[in-house]
Amino acid sequence: QVQLVESGGGLVQAGGSLRLACAASGTLFKVNSMGWYRQAPGKQRELVARITSGGSTNLADSVKGRFTISRDNAKNTVYLQMDSLKPEDTAVYFCTVVYFDSTNSVRDYWGQGTQVTVSS
Repeated sequence: QVQLVESGGGLVQAGGSLRLACAASGTLFKVNSMGWYRQAPGKQRELVARITSGGSTNLADSVKGRFTISRDNAKNTVYLQMDSLKPEDTAVYFCTVVYFDSTNSVRDYWGQGTQVTVSS
């Protein structure tokens, strides 16, 4: 089994900052990448940021220059530092992990989500 524990969501004023964290544990034989998606009401889920075990990152254009993703491989934890937040960043943020299981099959797992609300 895999567990993802997300933390750090909340309510913040526009221009403020929040830091999300997501810790993965369980039968993760090798983690390939971890990342964050978000889903706003009435909209599709979209990629926010992703980071591989080697440190390569990709961020959505809408958050470049404002959000930073980082990772602690030893702890299988990924962080999303969100600065200069805007009301349009309001969404449920989901952590995801892509990993290899005991049969060397690639799998993914999603967290429950954490609410981020940015007030204007």
